[in-house]
Amino acid sequence: MSCEVSIDVAGVGKVFPIYEKPHHRLLQMLSPRSRKGRWFREFRALGDVSFQVHRGETVGIIGRNGSGKSTLLQIICGTLTATTGTVTTRGRIAALLELGAGFNLEFTGRENVYLNGTLLGLTREEVHARFDDIAAFADIGDFIDQPVKSYSSGMFIRLAFAVAIHVEPDILIVDEALSVGDEAFQRKCFARIERLRDEGATIVFVSHSASTVLELCNHAILLDRGDLLAKGRPKDVVALYQKMLYAPPDKVAQLRAASLARMAGGSVPAEAGMDPLPVAFEAQTEAIEESAHFDPGLVSQSVLRYESCGARIEDPHIQTLAGRRVNVLEPGQEYVYVYSAVFDRNAVGVRFGMLIKTVSGVELGGATSSSVQEPIPVIEAQERIDVRFKFRAMLAPGVYFMNAGVTGRVGEEESFLDRLVDVFVFRIPPGAGRITTGFVDFHVVPDVEMSRRSNRSNL
Repeated sequence: MSCEVSIDVAGVGKVFPIYEKPHHRLLQMLSPRSRKGRWFREFRALGDVSFQVHRGETVGIIGRNGSGKSTLLQIICGTLTATTGTVTTRGRIAALLELGAGFNLEFTGRENVYLNGTLLGLTREEVHARFDDIAAFADIGDFIDQPVKSYSSGMFIRLAFAVAIHVEPDILIVDEALSVGDEAFQRKCFARIERLRDEGATIVFVSHSASTVLELCNHAILLDRGDLLAKGRPKDVVALYQKMLYAPPDKVAQLRAASLARMAGGSVPAEAGMDPLPVAFEAQTEAIEESAHFDPGLVSQSVLRYESCGARIEDPHIQTLAGRRVNVLEPGQEYVYVYSAVFDRNAVGVRFGMLIKTVSGVELGGATSSSVQEPIPVIEAQERIDVRFKFRAMLAPGVYFMNAGVTGRVGEEESFLDRLVDVFVFRIPPGAGRITTGFVDFHVVPDVEMSRRSNRSNL
């Protein structure tokens, strides 16, 4: 990393005029200067945002929908003009802001490579020299010579990203466009982003993935309703973001007010030029992470219950080994997933199950109370069964969902007697010194040893 400032955002604000009716735009244009403003109302997308990014740093911008993230990126790129404040950038910028930006739908993929490369500052000769690498990275085959209006969204983003990263930018700015591609291509893109970062490029990107921000970024920025609420270490900023994301409305307002007050009061300068969160907030975050607790705002909004066939699951939750209810868990510690099942009719061949999934629905793992060959033979009507699954939270920081299910034999087949999908949500907060990657911590122990060889020449 360098002490050279690549991006300097100073007091940036952006206000958009909102017109109630289309013809109000014309009336506004024709109004005398003294009456300007009567035909529109103002929407403040950003307000007094300031930060610096140094050469070689990777910064993740996070925030809820409508927080001003994309507007900020467009102002940095120069495709939008700030209403107040200034943005200074140093070096060639390559930006991937939205699907299709800079592409002509009537042109072929090949023609758009030359068009987009030129827009990003390359000469035609430079684009020609890099065309084969661009086409190989995009990997869309013969579609390279077809009009891009016939492309799928995945093919579109492949080609756009391939062009952006092959202009060898000093600054790469990426909005959430990469979420369109398939998983293999996303991994390919992030690998190239890591390579650009290692070569000294400055990376700024928007992401809703806390694990991506924690893994890739040196710094993070939290925006909310156009305001800068936090900037500094990714684990601190992500912790605040997740707390706000699942907090009830009144609690969100308190967190916003406290964060704005902290930002207004200033913070301790960081050695890399990004202000960390104030010491008081760091201490608060560490205290939250030290012990598991229950956050009442962390509630699943996607619960799905199957039609009951003789059983009903009640009160699924997670407890500590001492029996205390929690939904913010310490990584690596043991917990118990608990629920009850009430039967309103006799059931045979009964088994109970649990499953842990990611936000995107990836099934990480689970268990059943017994094998298919050894279910509970019979449970009579009006019986209540308490089910407990002890597990260890060997998971990366993030939010996870849990299922609960009861199966029994209906006729000749095993079928769900009751099932709840996404019934319980829990969070693993960021932790310091994490070296594991991916969703699951396999307790990998690295052992790195350097072997030195003598450079003796044979005589």
